[in-house]
Amino acid sequence: MLAYTTLGASDLESAVEFYGALTETMGWKKIMGTDRIVFFGSSMSEACLAVCTPYDEQAPTSGNGVMVAFHGGSKEGVDALYAKAISLGATCDGEPGQRIPDVFYGAYVRDAEGNKLCFCHFG
Repeated sequence: MLAYTTLGASDLESAVEFYGALTETMGWKKIMGTDRIVFFGSSMSEACLAVCTPYDEQAPTSGNGVMVAFHGGSKEGVDALYAKAISLGATCDGEPGQRIPDVFYGAYVRDAEGNKLCFCHFG
């Protein structure tokens, strides 16, 4: 079972503001934090998302082929998460739409660091 996924940030304060507002839309909250890493989720016993400044003090980078996907709950939920992310400064990397007929509906954005996020609904 997935414990958490971490995304690097060069500006932790801005990343916490972005992901705090975005994950709040999904009913998550900030559940733990230090001066270097902050976790968002329902609880530390469930899968959550962390943003951090890299431990090695090098610049954070987004990986080619690396993406974090969030359940939208419905097509409308996907649309709402996409719109929220865009309003928070994310850039479009694929507008909401049906990707696989009757199976997968998704939308894609990149945060300020270039990390790719997906908002999806299956069914």
